[in-house]
Amino acid sequence: MPAKDRRTLTGARAVLPGSILEDGRITIEGSRIVAVSGSAPGAPGDGAAAAAPDRAPRTAAKADPADPADGESLDLTGHWLVPGFVDIHNHGGGGASFTNGSVDEVLTGVRTHRLHGTTTVVASTVTGETAALAQRAGLLSELAEQGDIAGVHFEGPFISPCRKGAHAEALLRDPDPAEVRKLLDAARGQARMVTLAPELPGGLDSVRLLAEHGVIAAVGHTDATYEQTVAAVEAGASVATHLFNAMPPLGHRAPGPIAALLEDERVTVELINDGTHLHPAALRLAFDHAGAARVAFITDAMDAAGFGDGVYRLGPLEVEVKEGVARLAVGGAIAGSTLTLDRAFQRAVTVDGLPVQDAVRALSETPARLLGRYDTVGSLAPGKDADLVVLDADFALAGVMRKGEWVVRPAV
Repeated sequence: MPAKDRRTLTGARAVLPGSILEDGRITIEGSRIVAVSGSAPGAPGDGAAAAAPDRAPRTAAKADPADPADGESLDLTGHWLVPGFVDIHNHGGGGASFTNGSVDEVLTGVRTHRLHGTTTVVASTVTGETAALAQRAGLLSELAEQGDIAGVHFEGPFISPCRKGAHAEALLRDPDPAEVRKLLDAARGQARMVTLAPELPGGLDSVRLLAEHGVIAAVGHTDATYEQTVAAVEAGASVATHLFNAMPPLGHRAPGPIAALLEDERVTVELINDGTHLHPAALRLAFDHAGAARVAFITDAMDAAGFGDGVYRLGPLEVEVKEGVARLAVGGAIAGSTLTLDRAFQRAVTVDGLPVQDAVRALSETPARLLGRYDTVGSLAPGKDADLVVLDADFALAGVMRKGEWVVRPAV
């Protein structure tokens, strides 16, 4: 390959599955990582670098065959190098909506989140009429087929009116498997996840239908009991949509869905780590019980993410964003977030006290595995897409690369 197509990133602490390499060296050719090497992992007691051992198999580092004189070499000494972030639950950003925007507007939202390190994003819808959701799925599926997004997530309309959050109650309905199938068909193989309340009539049958078609059934916006949630997991549900939010609280006599979702090793739990949706103790509780292998940090972002305060719409509902917190104009319910995943990462490490490797798993590896994309994204390894994020010593975003091209070039 011509030298101009080869880039070498050197000097950073590179976070791999199972280890943190000092003086990491990542060689990229075209859109792929071709070699990863570096010195021994940081010694215990070395601050944030002394992360707890990751439970995934260690990726073997390969010697870099490239002469640094060939192609571009960028010295990232003093920085962290982590895999690109993977967001499985996102409604928009940059002032643009995935739920009702045009193709250009959806792409604006995608680009906004790329600027904040999210190199793989699933576009989420909100509750609407079946025809409107099918039309939206058609538009989004084209973008998924082009590789701009990683698929479609239907959040609603099959959710509980008791836990509707920022969904229009008049449009909610029971999860009829036939209607669920219509949405899957409209998505042309690009449906990745459907959030539903399994206690509603047709709920368990819909979970089974989704599992049979290889689509993630997610328990969320639900008033289910512990027992009903256990039944949903047995039927094939494998994700908890923004755990703790829009579901009954954990009780000592009625543990509800939270206990059932945390205790089952087949379930991945979404967490919105923005400081508004969750207290740090709740986040640590989830990590203590589920572990980083079963936690996926999400944004649940709406249009204001990466854009600013103001008045927006989430589906048919008006949303007011003040000081970065999105709430319905009528009723005041939290309406998604304005979070970006670089902020979620920084908060996880600096506020919540998570080891760096655990934060990386929750932001990259775990959601990539959930989507069935871990062969191409989710870790720094030879043969994978060159999707990576550069962070400074304080874990603030300093650079983003997607498929070998800089989205944000580090100022070093």
